[in-house]
Amino acid sequence: MGLRKDFMWGGAVAAHQIEGGWNEGGKGISIADVMTAGDNVTKTPRRITDGVIPGENYPNHEASDFYHHYKEDIALLAEMGFKCFRTSIAWTRIFPKCDEAEPNEEGLKFYDELFDECHKYGIEPIVTLSHFEMPYYMAKHYGGFRNRACIDFFVKFATVCFERYKDKVKYWMTFNEINNQADPNPHHLVQEGAILAEEGEDLEQVMYQSAHYELVASALAVKAGHAINPDFMIGCMIAMCPIYPYSCKPVDVLAAEKFMQGKYFFTDVHVKGKYPNWVMRKFERKGYNLDITEEDLAILAEGTVDYIAFSYYMSYAVEAKETNPHYDYTEYDYVRNHFLKASDWGWQIDATGLRYAMNWFADRFDVPLMIVENGFGAYDKVEDDGTVNDDYRVEYLGNHIKSMIECVEEDGIDLLGYTMWAPIDIVSASTGEMDKRYGFVYVDKNNAGEGTLARSKKKSFYWYKEVIATNGECLK
Repeated sequence: MGLRKDFMWGGAVAAHQIEGGWNEGGKGISIADVMTAGDNVTKTPRRITDGVIPGENYPNHEASDFYHHYKEDIALLAEMGFKCFRTSIAWTRIFPKCDEAEPNEEGLKFYDELFDECHKYGIEPIVTLSHFEMPYYMAKHYGGFRNRACIDFFVKFATVCFERYKDKVKYWMTFNEINNQADPNPHHLVQEGAILAEEGEDLEQVMYQSAHYELVASALAVKAGHAINPDFMIGCMIAMCPIYPYSCKPVDVLAAEKFMQGKYFFTDVHVKGKYPNWVMRKFERKGYNLDITEEDLAILAEGTVDYIAFSYYMSYAVEAKETNPHYDYTEYDYVRNHFLKASDWGWQIDATGLRYAMNWFADRFDVPLMIVENGFGAYDKVEDDGTVNDDYRVEYLGNHIKSMIECVEEDGIDLLGYTMWAPIDIVSASTGEMDKRYGFVYVDKNNAGEGTLARSKKKSFYWYKEVIATNGECLK
């Protein structure tokens, strides 16, 4: 009745948020490398600069310096009893610009050594191919994924990784949180792989075209991966934030349903291999003449994924508006759910929402699930004796894991694993802060880039070690 015996407990990071070494080992510049630091206190947003500009603060350049500390860090994860470790392969370590004829051997070798280090401790690597790390050159010279040529660049990158690590990595994901771009947020668009809309262009139309090319690239990569190693498990990765109706008014309920459709149709394409009817009708209604060929549709049908990986941090609510007759809602339409508390960054805390999300996926898609991000960003205080008493993190993760276990035991959900975000303090993708901490392992570095980078164990380190050792039974 409980979690499977081979349940994969672990943690998740992204290369650009932890590795550092931004210009070492032949690595090229990624989109993350031209994103400045932000600040939650002053509400200063991250900026995307035109190249690397001297004097700007780019926190991803050093990040947590995992590039030089990975052996120490993997040993700490092993001490907690990790069964798996999710990370990404930095695209620009393998193809620094994107269009090179041959991959960068030094970059490939780094991940050989990283995966070997994981296997030394019996830790299964789980690898994301594209985690907000598109080559800057690809964005600047090709326009990112609004250019069909970038499909081939991604598939070549994926194929090289599949071939190189076919005996070291079983679990893969193609694009991280591919559906974030469903909201017309320029920050999300750039992260996902499209340059911003030009003057006079429809931002939403640019998003749909770029997303289509990404979905085709993903399907082609899935086909290539299965041909290289039929035992590969290749999944999609969806950012899941359930949207509740603000009230039981029928229009609010419909607004929530349409909002969910708009954010999660990517899952339909990944798993079912086709666009839902409403998407095609919307393209007609909006007059979007997108480049979607019959060959593309055949590829989508053939390159479906083996499992759904998803992140879960929070839930949202929406209230219907008379000025929105077609129910085209975006993140700018979220309303506060007064039944929930929120973090210092305004992220609503909703453990029950995780169970809702798992059931929502299971009701629609007959493939296994994997929770690959779930965490609590907070300001941590180091006491005089060096300890960090992060009971708030234990409470957040404990409640969510309990909800996850209930979902498996009572609802019969097929769940492969749980990799919380992020076991070691890293740079926040949304704000570029080091002071927004998620980890069980504290990294001595602050928003200003000051610190020794020394690692130390928080209170939550020992708590999660017991959770893994008991397969979650200690929480019952």
